[in-house]
Amino acid sequence: YLGLRGLRTLSVRLERHMKNTLDVISWLQTRPEVGAIHYPALETDPGHAIWKRDFSGASGLFAFDFRPGTSDTQRTAFLNALTLFGLGYSWGGFESLAIPVKLNGIRTATEPDPGTCSIRLHIGLEDPADLIKDLTQAFGKAFG
Repeated sequence: YLGLRGLRTLSVRLERHMKNTLDVISWLQTRPEVGAIHYPALETDPGHAIWKRDFSGASGLFAFDFRPGTSDTQRTAFLNALTLFGLGYSWGGFESLAIPVKLNGIRTATEPDPGTCSIRLHIGLEDPADLIKDLTQAFGKAFG
């Protein structure tokens, strides 16, 4: 019953996830604290051509790198300051989540810069303005 109930609104929810994500990413692109954003739906992403060939939409899951020189302490302060984003790995829900990412030593195809501090975000169904406000205050506490 619950599966069928969820499937009835799945397309509407996924459209909202993508719209909210693009709103947040558009804002993140203006932030001096952000070095790179990894989201195949962006035209600037190296995987965009493949994504465009194979997909008609995107989810709310993406990652961003802090600018070079950002410390693990700053990344931790950023995560600890978030109030609307939960911390976790469950990307299937409606809520926004954040988690630190460390790919050094576990990737075999490419090795990221050892000094890269990254955050993986899942943008949920909350109002993007509220999420941006939360991210703004977190950047302030980490870099202010």
